[in-house]
Amino acid sequence: MRFARVIGFVGFAAVLAALSGCGETKPAQASAPLAPAPVPAPSTPADTAFVASGPLVVENQVDLAAERAGLVAKIMAEPGTRVKKGQLLALLDDRQISAERDAAAAKSRSIDANIRNFQAEVQVLQADYDRARKMWEAQLITKEQLEHAQFKLDSDKFEVEREKELLKAAQAGQLALELEYEKTHIRVPFDGVVARRYVRAGQKVALGDRLFWVTAESPLRIKFTLPEKFVGRVQRGDPLTVVSPDLQDRQYRANVIAVSPVVDPSSGTIEVLAELVGGTSGLRPGMTANVRFDPMR
Repeated sequence: MRFARVIGFVGFAAVLAALSGCGETKPAQASAPLAPAPVPAPSTPADTAFVASGPLVVENQVDLAAERAGLVAKIMAEPGTRVKKGQLLALLDDRQISAERDAAAAKSRSIDANIRNFQAEVQVLQADYDRARKMWEAQLITKEQLEHAQFKLDSDKFEVEREKELLKAAQAGQLALELEYEKTHIRVPFDGVVARRYVRAGQKVALGDRLFWVTAESPLRIKFTLPEKFVGRVQRGDPLTVVSPDLQDRQYRANVIAVSPVVDPSSGTIEVLAELVGGTSGLRPGMTANVRFDPMR
């Protein structure tokens, strides 16, 4: 009995020892040192330039159309021909209109001759009337004779006025025929080059038919658009650099000459027009070029 108590006490002590061992804390291990935060690389200034593209244009470029119907009598310029303002490109058959114009001119000359004749008669009748008045004052002729001289004078004066009005009408008709005659002569409205010919000799054309496409060669301009954020940042006179995709080894200079005062709501852009300065060798109207715009320059 006593031996059993001893065994029980020893077991209880072992349990207490085990419990006390579980409550002991182990020493903390040293943590690894933290890696240093990366140092950001120094920033470089961003490129503020904006590159846009647009067509090369000229102010003077037009399709010449027939101003009257007729038959093409002669072609006097081919595509590629450099022409001067007023130079003839083609002639329409002008025989009928030329005859009508000459007849109108003859009529005007005839009426003008009538006016001169009546004016001479007026001078004679004026002299007769002055003499008749003196004779009437001297009581050498009757009142009726004086009035007769006056009526003849007034009649010829009215004839002069009537002929003058006829002359105005004849000259107006002559001018209209002169204008129609001039329409048979197809002329260049400005210096440039013939880009296309749409007609041939012997062809009948109607009013409004295209005859030639003529374009100026200078000054060259480029039309392009910029995002609306550039409103107020692009001004007239700003310099630009222009490069053609076909001539990438060359650079051209241009200056802004016009900026649209409104923003296109459909694209959110403004339209800019610049004119090339200096040499433009290799560039032609209609080509597409790239524009480099740097608002920070």
